[in-house]
Amino acid sequence: MTVDGNGPAVRDVVPLTGIRRTAARRMIKAWEAPAFTLTITVDMSAALAVKRRAAGATVTDRLIECCARALVEHPQLNAWYDELTVTRFDEVNIGVAVATDAGLMVPVVQGADRLALPEIRAARRDLVSRAREGRLGRADVTGGTFTISNLGMQGVDRFTAILNVPQVAILAIGATTERYVRRDGVAEWVPQADFTLTCDHRAVDGATGAAFLAELRALIETP
Repeated sequence: MTVDGNGPAVRDVVPLTGIRRTAARRMIKAWEAPAFTLTITVDMSAALAVKRRAAGATVTDRLIECCARALVEHPQLNAWYDELTVTRFDEVNIGVAVATDAGLMVPVVQGADRLALPEIRAARRDLVSRAREGRLGRADVTGGTFTISNLGMQGVDRFTAILNVPQVAILAIGATTERYVRRDGVAEWVPQADFTLTCDHRAVDGATGAAFLAELRALIETP
């Protein structure tokens, strides 16, 4: 079967579900935003060491912890934008992008700035599990103030994430790879990853985004 009798053969027609329709509408709004991106390279040695020490914790858990702490210091990125106001929040609720059979879901780790790493690990594992089983409730996917999208485990080296409106910033994390670098006159192999921050320029300027990334890198690289 073809669409109009002249086009390519159709395999199937998949209707947009409520989730995908909502995502499509948000993507249109995101593309309307005057966004800019900033990319840094981060030494992941300390984050990998935390993963080895903390039973069951992942690099993503450590990144959530560090992002939450950095956002407390840089509240301009922990915010929503609408046509009239920029709303900044006292609590840090970090959304984690999760691919599911129903489409991309972004469950939210609520109050991440108040959680220790084991608590973040437990919350993130529960949310991801329920997202993939289709058991998330409305409260699980609302109230996010910042989003992390980590495609490193899929082997993606670097990418740019689309804003999760009305949030004003999203962080895209690429794969950790061994890179040969020279530091203090010594060449060595170092596990590094590229982090790309997308910001809504109506609410965040370049210097603010750069300061946030510098803080985040310092936290991640601290043993």
